[in-house]
Amino acid sequence: MTSTTTLTAALPSAHRERLMHLAREVSFPVGARLFEEGRRADRFWIVRTGTVALDLRVPGRRAAVIDTLGHGELVGWSWHFEPGLWQLGAEATSPVRAYEFDAEAVRAVCAGDADFGRAVAVWVGRVVAHRLQAARIRLLDLYAPYGSGSRC
Repeated sequence: MTSTTTLTAALPSAHRERLMHLAREVSFPVGARLFEEGRRADRFWIVRTGTVALDLRVPGRRAAVIDTLGHGELVGWSWHFEPGLWQLGAEATSPVRAYEFDAEAVRAVCAGDADFGRAVAVWVGRVVAHRLQAARIRLLDLYAPYGSGSRC
């Protein structure tokens, strides 16, 4: 992921500190599913250590891994948008330690502080744009006759 979408680059320090006051530390073993596509998105994570694979169900095939996330990266953006359902799935591909956030609590802080809310919205929007591009390239690589064309 690009440096502009990691937490440290995306949010000014005051907003980052405010967000981190809402965090709790969690861990996941290898193979743990953090969430499933189509289910309710009520939390999100920022990876401290380890890696998380994002996957997309493909009818008649095994789920396609779209992206792999690591230190400082946001896992889960669907909580930020109605109807609050996961658009992808996520699985720990190594032992993961992360900060977990309750989506409702973060949305409440965003609603009460326009500057904070705007900063979070821009951050999440950048992540969504990056993930959309990653998904497009990965699916073209997997299923298009000539791939994405990004490798020459």
